[in-house]
Amino acid sequence: MPVKSFLPLKHIAAIAIILLFTTGAYAQRTTAFPHSTPEAEGISAAGIDSFLTAVGQSKHEFHSIMILRHGKVVAEGWWAPYTPQLRHTLYSTSKSFTSTAVGFAVSEGKLSVNDKVISFFPNSLPDTVKPYLAELTVKDLLTMSVGMAPDPTSTIPFKSDDWVRGFLATPILNKPGSKFLYNSMATFMLSAIVQQATGQKVIDYLKPRLFEPLGIAGEDWEASNKGINTGGWGLRLKTEDMAKLGMLYLHKGVWNGRRLLPEAWVNEATTFKIDQAPGVPQSKKDSSDWMQGYCYQFWRCRHNAFRADGAFGQYIIVMPDQDAVIAVTSETADMQGELNLVWQYLLPAMHNAPVPTKTTVDDALAQHLKKLYLSPLSGAAASGNTSFSGHLTFQPNKDSLKQLDLDFANGACHAKIQAGTQTYNIGFGNGKWLSGATNWPGPYLLTGAKENFSLLQPAKIDGSYAFTDPNTLVLKLRYIESPHSRIITLHLDGKNLSGTEENSFAYGKNKTELTGAVQ
Repeated sequence: MPVKSFLPLKHIAAIAIILLFTTGAYAQRTTAFPHSTPEAEGISAAGIDSFLTAVGQSKHEFHSIMILRHGKVVAEGWWAPYTPQLRHTLYSTSKSFTSTAVGFAVSEGKLSVNDKVISFFPNSLPDTVKPYLAELTVKDLLTMSVGMAPDPTSTIPFKSDDWVRGFLATPILNKPGSKFLYNSMATFMLSAIVQQATGQKVIDYLKPRLFEPLGIAGEDWEASNKGINTGGWGLRLKTEDMAKLGMLYLHKGVWNGRRLLPEAWVNEATTFKIDQAPGVPQSKKDSSDWMQGYCYQFWRCRHNAFRADGAFGQYIIVMPDQDAVIAVTSETADMQGELNLVWQYLLPAMHNAPVPTKTTVDDALAQHLKKLYLSPLSGAAASGNTSFSGHLTFQPNKDSLKQLDLDFANGACHAKIQAGTQTYNIGFGNGKWLSGATNWPGPYLLTGAKENFSLLQPAKIDGSYAFTDPNTLVLKLRYIESPHSRIITLHLDGKNLSGTEENSFAYGKNKTELTGAVQ
């Protein structure tokens, strides 16, 4: 027997929309934050949907996004095979967490931003301490105004096991505090200073002060061979964890009514400290989020926002004027282009009061968020040359790929890959992603650095393969706790084998040429 409703139809529709967004709409929904509808928090669902459409039509590869307004999640999504439970390599977004550790240490009286850097490392100093090194302060490290040129990050981690000693031996050419130069080794030195001042690695020092109060678990952070967290890179967190740091800073150091960081430190750490591009015309600055000023390991943005910022598009964007936080993980060669999408679509969608609910638009956004994905490989040829199932051997190459044995069955390709002295067994799906794990190191900007990479293994992966024609096979391997992928393309001409191996962040450049034969 039908049940008579005692509510007007328009109210029933509104309740249905709320339920759609707060129960089943988010198949990958997170749990730490309260959830709400975009309209209830003054954001146009159509604006968010247009943003997602623009992302899909762009050259940027987004992996996740979380949008919070008034302390509530109004939209979140992960492009499959990425999921909410996965950590993601943050690259330089790590720097803002190191800065936060400095803030805690300052608030506890462990150090001061005016302390001299050399005072922490009396046993690592060069034979002659020159004046600029003697006057270098913690604040100079925080503001990337060390005075070195060029940035020593491309040399010290790759040539020395003792990064502290290597940094202190590097000439300082400009007066500290006078000139901006991005310097990830300066952030490493902040990590080393916190460790010297507190007796704990940054990750351990932050655990009871930041990670545990914010409900962050499963974090890890790379370390130098001397046991110091890398500081300027190497932290891995979930998207939701990134948003938590953004919310802490948006609320001036308060989390769920409890003060964790002093408000004075939050203000000091996120306001303009140094001009990255003095003398650049204002018209050029107006179009760049890298010319708004640098803070304490945070960047100023246009529209009175600030952000934590990592290579290839790892962002925590804090928007005080809009009471909003946006967390993003991605891989892109054009980071300004990604931020432009935020300002073009999401910023105008934010209003000062709730906006009218439109059922069809809300439903479209909910479905869009549920169906985000990165397509697996596909090709015109359903199957390939049976010789691919032979024993493939390669001539010496810079990626040390030696042998490849492939077994095709039931829509999957099971590969036995010998690279260097190691052998790896990896699965690839045909027209789908096949999940697994491997100890085969993935593409990484810091490959070759003298640090402990053991925590990166085994790496979580998803693989896909396709034949673009009967004689051409493509294998794609996503390292889904990083922004990056590996792509191997093989072509057979009789028994002769040729092809390439490339990293996704090379964007078609610097491919390793492969030659070999089928045996």
